[in-house]
Amino acid sequence: MKRRQLLRTGATALTAAISSGVLSSCKVRREGEETNSIALNKVTWRMATSWPISLDTIFGGAETISKRVNALSGGKFQIKPYAAGELVPGLEVLDAVQAGSVECGHTASYYYIGKNPALAFGTSVPFGLNAQQQNAWLYEGGGNELLNEMYSSFGVIGFPAGNTGAQMGGWFKRKLNDLKSLQGLKMRIPGLGGKVMNELGVNVQVLPGGEIYLALERGAIDAAEWTGPYDDEKLGLFRAAKFYYYPGWWEPGPTLTALVNKKAWEKLPKEYKEIFKTACYEANLTMLNRYDTLNGIALQRLLQSGTELVPYEENILIAAKDASFQIYSDLAKTSVSFRQIFEQWQKFRKEVYTWNGINELPFSRFSYQQVQGIR
Repeated sequence: MKRRQLLRTGATALTAAISSGVLSSCKVRREGEETNSIALNKVTWRMATSWPISLDTIFGGAETISKRVNALSGGKFQIKPYAAGELVPGLEVLDAVQAGSVECGHTASYYYIGKNPALAFGTSVPFGLNAQQQNAWLYEGGGNELLNEMYSSFGVIGFPAGNTGAQMGGWFKRKLNDLKSLQGLKMRIPGLGGKVMNELGVNVQVLPGGEIYLALERGAIDAAEWTGPYDDEKLGLFRAAKFYYYPGWWEPGPTLTALVNKKAWEKLPKEYKEIFKTACYEANLTMLNRYDTLNGIALQRLLQSGTELVPYEENILIAAKDASFQIYSDLAKTSVSFRQIFEQWQKFRKEVYTWNGINELPFSRFSYQQVQGIR
């Protein structure tokens, strides 16, 4: 009897102690959370972008970051995105972030290959990685770490923050009969894809999205590429050119990047840094999902409106591929940062292509044939 009473008394005391400890612990956590919440100051940033607001999916990448940062911080960390031209021209976002005139930006790193050709890898390079492979390289293959080593010379840090998926091959006012058809053609195309086209005889121009339609419609250029059917339809490119080429071999999986001024980044509390990184990750996946959902539907509308879908001839693709890797080889000889990234990227590309050639390509080929009724 005494033994049972002792056990009962001990259990009661232990329960009381645990309950007291739990309540005390909860109280401490609540007080700690309240203290942290009060201690974190309100931070307001401006984000310059390279996109017109009318392109809701690509500008939406910046908006996703803004909304999620605001929500996850309880409104204490706010970022306002601005369309191209509101704060700075669309092709000068890196410059603005580097100078600190804005805390952050949303852009495509290959717009700035004139500063360092290796910046192309932050977006996409001809005959490179598709969206899934690009994400694998950036997040798990060491790609973003290599890019940030390069970004440090500009005083910025970069985060993947959007992907359009594989792009189309551009709008042309007239059909390409053969490789010679490219000679003297005036085309809007940025990045290393532009350098490849230049090697094939094209007169390359780089224009922000908002200026493409007028240049194409007025004949200042003969051809132009942007992203894919959904955005191209919004820009009205189908009204200025009839022939829609594919595939976009120069951008098989282009990443958009959130750039942050390093001094501004270092001033952020660690909680806000984690919130920003999480928001960028969400923006990266959300944009890709939206484009994959919207592009196929938009393409059908374009075809119904009279757009003619045309594949690049194999001789053009082969010439473009050969020119691409010759450019990579040449740049690797003159640029240390390009060589460092290219060598690591090339190794990753070979490995992931080999794997995807086994696990995905046969399945995709068979499934496509079944859906299209091809026996």
